[in-house]
Amino acid sequence: MRHLRVANLRKSYDAMEVVAGLDLEIEAGVCFGLLGPNGAGKTTTLRLCLGLSEPDSGEIAILGFAVPEHAREARARIGVVPQVDNLDPDFSVRENLLVYGSYFGLRQRDIEARIPDLLEFAGLTSREHARIQTLSGGMKRRLTLARALVNDPQLMFLDEPSTGLDPQARHLIWERLRKLTSEGRTIVLTTHFMDEAERLCHRVAIIDHGRKIAEGTPRELITQYIEPQVVEVYGDGAEAWAETYGRSASERCEKTGETFFCYTRDADAIVHALDRESNVRYLHRPANLEDVFLKLTGRELRD
Repeated sequence: MRHLRVANLRKSYDAMEVVAGLDLEIEAGVCFGLLGPNGAGKTTTLRLCLGLSEPDSGEIAILGFAVPEHAREARARIGVVPQVDNLDPDFSVRENLLVYGSYFGLRQRDIEARIPDLLEFAGLTSREHARIQTLSGGMKRRLTLARALVNDPQLMFLDEPSTGLDPQARHLIWERLRKLTSEGRTIVLTTHFMDEAERLCHRVAIIDHGRKIAEGTPRELITQYIEPQVVEVYGDGAEAWAETYGRSASERCEKTGETFFCYTRDADAIVHALDRESNVRYLHRPANLEDVFLKLTGRELRD
């Protein structure tokens, strides 16, 4: 069953095409990553899918509802976790869940019945009556995630859910998201953390300038676009080493800042050569989704 279908979606602002003929198909029960640099069109795509902006052309179908024509009906079955927490500081943890559930027309007794499970899911059972100002950043993020579940959605949109969290809080959020997909829910996730996408997403699409430039499982994309091994070389002598040896010894060598990234199918010779150098340091690792992302979208800084 397909939970989201986007066909030839287009949207322009001030003669600039932000979404340029985008196609997406997302099956039920998967975590789907929508990746791209700043300005790639991710947020606009989410707004179009939620019916918050109207497309110039194209088709959107969510859970069988055409959007924007039936966006209201679709949103009643969707959970949304925005990039910035928008919890009400005047209410307690419990009250935030109650008030949010009322927006969906749910009866108070039905919301009350769901609250214990939502608090347990968020790890906030003991903070039920706490004010929002007393919660840590990780607690607020977990509460925002739990709040998005108050209407028992089949499909969830998460916009950079772990931004600003420390490693412990990030891993806890990841565990909660894996639990949601194991229950059969569908997640559309935007993130700038490529390790997050690689760990959580069954499939990812990389978009740039409003166009989809690659799609597949993380492993498929790594295999398709990147040599299997990477050696990162840095230190005072890195540039001299790269010019005299590194560039010729690797299939591809790219510089970002003061680090040289040597991509190769067999890193043994490069590593042995580096072991004889006294003024460089290196990291030898397998290729990952971040390498794919940087190859396809470029290493230059985006504003």
